[in-house]
Formats: sequence, structure tokens, C-alpha cells
Amino acid sequence: MTDLPVAGVAEATPAPPPVSEAAANSQTAPPSDTPPPSETAPVSDVAPAPGLVRPRSARKRGHGRGLTLVLRALLPLALFGLWWWGTETGRISANVLVSPPEVVRTFGDLVSEDHLFHQLWVSLSLSLRGALIGGSLGLLFGAVAGLWRIGEELLDATMQMLRTIPFLAVVPLFIVWLGIGDTPKVLLISLATLFPMYLNTYNGVRNVDRRVIEAMDVFGLRGARLVAKVIIPLALPSILTGLRFCLGVSVLALIAAEQINSSAGLGYLMYQAQSLQQVDILVVVLAIYAILGLLSDLVVRVLEKVLMPWHRGVAAR
Repeated sequence: MTDLPVAGVAEATPAPPPVSEAAANSQTAPPSDTPPPSETAPVSDVAPAPGLVRPRSARKRGHGRGLTLVLRALLPLALFGLWWWGTETGRISANVLVSPPEVVRTFGDLVSEDHLFHQLWVSLSLSLRGALIGGSLGLLFGAVAGLWRIGEELLDATMQMLRTIPFLAVVPLFIVWLGIGDTPKVLLISLATLFPMYLNTYNGVRNVDRRVIEAMDVFGLRGARLVAKVIIPLALPSILTGLRFCLGVSVLALIAAEQINSSAGLGYLMYQAQSLQQVDILVVVLAIYAILGLLSDLVVRVLEKVLMPWHRGVAAR
């Protein structure tokens, strides 16, 4: 009679397989003092496999500051050289454009007479006051329309309609309402700078990812803290773009505003030069307007680096 196996008790354990001599030697050999390959060669020293390229983060970025300055100055210097060559050779008449040395001499005369800085200060005060009023209102209206649906319904349609009206078209109306003092000039600049700031702020706030807001709501971040810590930082690139347009447009509006019966300012200086056909003074004033536009752009670039150190464009990668 055959015996049956008892439950819970294993049958005879099979014998282990034979161990080879090499395996036995490897088990009994003492540990070696040589560290593993990962400890002997740093990862950065290991050559990449054929066909692979190191990531861009491991390569040097940019052209170097010196080359960047050269590239930025290349086109202005080329235009300056063409201007100088044309006036010196007589291909450009002095009634059309005077030579660069003549412009430099005129600039020096205006500075020595202490006449230029006074006119410049009058124009800057008008431009800054108008940009401050228009930019602040544009920022406020854009944030209200972007954050709340009722704000969008109240403001956006009206703002989209008003921004299509050229700001120069309201000059006669401002003169009738406010006279010919500084007030209509400041309001004209404010009107011109209002809409670029509004549009960029509105779009920046509206384009904040809804999923980010929902995630912050899970962590209990709501209301004013949500706006200050999440929405405004995410909309900041668009807001600063609006500020760049705002400051640039303020210079353009300044030129138009100073034509309203001005008795001081760069526009007044330009009007006098036009009446006397002083081309050299006209070129000096135009150069100052261009420098003001460049300085306003540099101010915004500095603000971008200070307020958004994490934000890098494609060219900086």
C-alpha cells in the first residue's frame, strides 16, 4: 500500500546544483581594493556615446558681452557713416540734412547756453505725468476686467471701442474743453498710454492657467493673496510688455502734445527751428527723442531682470 504525503510537510528537498570552480573561487576571494567604475571616473569625464550631443546647458551660452555690444551698435554706426559720407560728399544737401559735426556743434551750443536742459525737463515732466496717469489707469482697468467677469462686461467693450479712436483726433476737443495749458497735453499723453497698458494687462491676467488657480485653491490660497502671489507674477511678462509700449507711446504723444501752443519744451524748440529752417536744431531734437525712447526701453529691461530673474527669452537659452 502506497503512503500518501502529509499536508504541510514538504517532500524531499532536491539537492542543489553543483557549483563550478570559478564561481567557488569568486565567492571565497577576498574583496578587492579597486572601487567600482562609477567611483573611479566622474560622469562629466565620460565621453558621450557616438551620435549623442551634450545638452545645451553644458555648453557656453551667448556670444559674450563684447560681441553683443558690437552687434547692437552695428546698424546705427552703419547709418551714421552713410549720413556722414552723404553730407561730406555733397550727395545730401545741407538744406535737407546737415553733417554730423555740425549737429554736434549745435548740440554743444544749446548745452552751453543752458537752454536745452530746461526744454528737456519741461518735456520729461509732461511725458512722465501722462504716462503715470495713463499707465496706472490701464493697469487698474486691465486687472479688473481680467479678474472678474462683471468687470470684463463693464469695461472691455468700451475700452475696445475707444482704443480705435486716434488720440490725435481728440486734440481739438481737449483744447475746447481745457484750453491750451499743460492739462490737455498731459491728458492727451494719458489717453495714448492708457490702451497699451490695458490690453497687455488684461491679456496677461486672462491667460493665467486655470489649473494653477484651482491648485492654489486646494492649498487655501484665495482672494487678494492669490492675486498678489500667483496671478500678478504669472501675468508680469505681459504687464511689463505693456509698460514698454506705454513708455514708447508717451514719447510719440509728447511730440504731438507739444504742438498745442507750447511756450517751452522740445516741441517748442522744434517749432521755432522749423520756422527759421534750422535743420541742425531739428536733427538735435529728433536725436533726443530717439534717445528718450531708447532709455525708456532700457528701464523696462532692467525691471524685467529685477522682477523676473527666472524669465529668459529664447535668445538667452
